[in-house]
Amino acid sequence: METSTTTLATRRAASVAWVLGLCFTVAVLEGIDLQSTGVAAPRMAREFGLSVSQMGMAFSAGMVGLLPGAMIGGRLADRIGRKRVLLISMIAFGLFSLLTAQVSTFAMLLVARLCTGLGLGGAMPNLIALSSEAVSPQRRNTAVSIMYCGMPLGGALAALIGVMSVGDTAWRHIFYTGGLAPLLVAPLILAWLPESRAYAERAERSTRAADGPPPALTVLFGEGRAAATLQIWLSFFCTLIVLYFLLNWLPSLIVSRGLSRTQAGITQIFFNVGSVVGVLAVGVLMDRTNPRRVVAAIYGAIVAALFMLAVAHDATWIAFAVLLAGMGVVGAQSMLYALAAASYATRMRGTGVGAAVAVGRIGSIVGPLAAGQLLAGGASAATVIGASVPVAVIAAVTAWRAQRRTTVH
Repeated sequence: METSTTTLATRRAASVAWVLGLCFTVAVLEGIDLQSTGVAAPRMAREFGLSVSQMGMAFSAGMVGLLPGAMIGGRLADRIGRKRVLLISMIAFGLFSLLTAQVSTFAMLLVARLCTGLGLGGAMPNLIALSSEAVSPQRRNTAVSIMYCGMPLGGALAALIGVMSVGDTAWRHIFYTGGLAPLLVAPLILAWLPESRAYAERAERSTRAADGPPPALTVLFGEGRAAATLQIWLSFFCTLIVLYFLLNWLPSLIVSRGLSRTQAGITQIFFNVGSVVGVLAVGVLMDRTNPRRVVAAIYGAIVAALFMLAVAHDATWIAFAVLLAGMGVVGAQSMLYALAAASYATRMRGTGVGAAVAVGRIGSIVGPLAAGQLLAGGASAATVIGASVPVAVIAAVTAWRAQRRTTVH
């Protein structure tokens, strides 16, 4: 009997590792695509003769697509399954990333990034749901963090490709990589990734009872969830303003400080290395210590990093500040993903997480666009970075309150 129990536990652990490993792989691919525009920006701007304001529009175009993609992908996940929607999303962002590499005009670039964003947006709620439902609730933060650390690793790969690519037109290599990889991995996901067991069991019960997921408004605001939903939304919104401002504008801002393009690429790698450390640390600490203290610490690190970036001009200090910023802001986003997953039951998790991700994507649109407008208006890099500090403080307060509500209830 003991041997049978041990064997069952071993198989269960292997199954969890398999699911998280496959989700991690998809997250790496999504990370490459999400950061590809920021890495390619300086060369892309020269080839098309784009102004600072136009580059802000290019950054935001992909983010615009992420919003409906997350809403639709999350809702469909509760209706037709996490795995199926994830596959559709992967194929979509792979194909449109390849299209980005073929564009010849600014208008085509905007359309390609908008459509890529639709696929990317649909993938993330399903990665979160699959990861969180593969483990017990006590290990949910750790599971989501393991999956999500693939995102900054993908971003680091995008930055590395950018550093290694030679020539003004070599920016297209980033999008070829980001497009072909998900199309090659999609058949493996189809064959080997199991559907969420929690979703499958819930779907079977719903079929017998002829009962589907509740209406979206009931999911988000019914049964006492309104306050937690709104707090999670506001924290997502503000956190992603800061994150996507840094992801898209950091290389250009560093070049404006007098550093070379290679140095800018290396600092982007530092950002992603810090992100991996932050994501894993936050996930483990959230499951093992007081979550509210972790929330306070991670947003404190963000504020400290922003102050350092605003005043630093030495390459070493900039690299350290970028490392700390990656640890803080990407760790915070991972924490919010796990918090959103914990706030909704299985039958409505896709809808709840998808809505939170979608609202956050509004912030990811606002961040790069606002920074572009400020820079175009003559604001210094220090001013633009400093303007992010109060946004991070608002994110901290709302995340702390949402975590407190989740912890209590």
